Amino acid sequence: MKAIKYYLGLTLMLAATAACKKDYTDTAFVNQATAPGKLGILFNITQDNSGLVTIVPSGEAVTSYDVYFGDGGNTYTKLSGGKTIDHKYAEGKYTVKIVGHNVAGKSVELTQELTVSFRKPENLQAKVTTNGLGVTVDATADYETMYHVYYGDEPATNPEPFDTFIEGQPAVHTYKAAGTYTIRIVALSGGAATSEITQTVKVGRQIDLPLMFDDPNFDYTTSDFGGNSSSVEVDPANASNKVLKVVKNGGAATWSGTTLGTASGFATRIPVNTSNTKMTMRIYSPAAGLTIKLKLENHSDGAKSVETDVLTTKANQWETLTFDFTHSSPGTPALDNAVVYDKASVFFDFGADGSGKVFYMDDLQIPTPASMILGLPLTFESDLLTYAFTGFDGGGVTVIANPHATGINASAKVARMIKNGGQPWGGAFIALDNPIDFSTKKTFKMKVWSPRVGAKVLLKVENLTNGGISFEKEVATTKANEWEELTFDYSTINTANSYQKIVLIFDNGTQGDGSANYTFYLDDITLN
Repeated sequence: MKAIKYYLGLTLMLAATAACKKDYTDTAFVNQATAPGKLGILFNITQDNSGLVTIVPSGEAVTSYDVYFGDGGNTYTKLSGGKTIDHKYAEGKYTVKIVGHNVAGKSVELTQELTVSFRKPENLQAKVTTNGLGVTVDATADYETMYHVYYGDEPATNPEPFDTFIEGQPAVHTYKAAGTYTIRIVALSGGAATSEITQTVKVGRQIDLPLMFDDPNFDYTTSDFGGNSSSVEVDPANASNKVLKVVKNGGAATWSGTTLGTASGFATRIPVNTSNTKMTMRIYSPAAGLTIKLKLENHSDGAKSVETDVLTTKANQWETLTFDFTHSSPGTPALDNAVVYDKASVFFDFGADGSGKVFYMDDLQIPTPASMILGLPLTFESDLLTYAFTGFDGGGVTVIANPHATGINASAKVARMIKNGGQPWGGAFIALDNPIDFSTKKTFKMKVWSPRVGAKVLLKVENLTNGGISFEKEVATTKANEWEELTFDYSTINTANSYQKIVLIFDNGTQGDGSANYTFYLDDITLN
């Protein structure tokens, strides 16, 4: 009985095993699977210039796809049926290929062109600020990736130089000189599409006292009103100097004027108060007797002001006018220490209708006390002044205590010239604070102490910046080892030129040796 049970159990087990084997090896349904076909590709391009593309493959009887992106190499990404895949592209054209596989391993492929074109930046706006000679450039735009900025201060070159910045991290640039420049900002997308915008800026340091017009670092913008017109031009009497030219045009109002600078006025307060009441300005007027008004005010409150008038005394030549604000113009506010004066306007030929008169102005400043101005006469006695002689080619001058305080010169201090080895024309010069006025006086006198008779003394004057503009006279000493006064006749000097340097050469034509025989003393240089 047990044997029969064992036999039946074994028979059933074998039968079950056979049945299982038949199920496992039956692949007829795979072999009969429908072939893959009707492949398609859908591209969804994100509209943010990121280059992100979603690839959506489709097909019938496809269980998986091989996706070739077409942007380099033959590698592919395996993708299950019904799935999508994202990929980032640069701007350009690509051939995307998909290979569809069915369950039986059969495949079919499809290629399709993909064009990735980035959107042009939109709503571009510049944010430009200036500070003196510096400029800060930022910008905003939609669909941009970065910016290029061209500052407009370089000559046209290829390629044109530029800086690159991104929004919120602005570019900073410093110009070499004041002026008006056109800044060009180019917004870049992820590819070739760009947008650009230009903005004109005026840069330069804000004006301040003393006000001259020949420093390239300053912004000499002026603000005309009432019919005036002004511009920075060459000095009519000195081609090496820049000044402000103001035209009171025909039809200009009696009150027409020119504000020096912009509405912001000066960089610092004008130091005028009841203890320091004066300002000076050089004026070149077409006629004498014309009224020049100088008005000071607070740049944020024009009602806080003070003004005064001065008449010109010369025609077609420079003169320095002094404006004393203790004498305010009739009907106008008095000088007030509580007011911050930081803006100035000039009214040329005030009270008269415009008729085309041309004026020039320069050197608006608080006058330096006479005791602080290095000029004629040169006595070498001041403890406030620096008598800075510059020696050349072996000559040298220093100020010392008078070693020969006798005769016509008992002063405490004198200048000593030592002519060392060098050139026969060795000497020294000193630059004065202002040009020498030869309009009425044309005779120089100088006290000299010489070690010998017959030593030649050359006294020469030169333009401050152009040594070719000069005049000189030479006189020989007549005494030895004592003071004498020499006279230099300048009656034929060209007074149209500007002379600000005094040059001294002793024993011109003979090389010195630094000994006592080439040591001279001088004092009291005067113009008479």
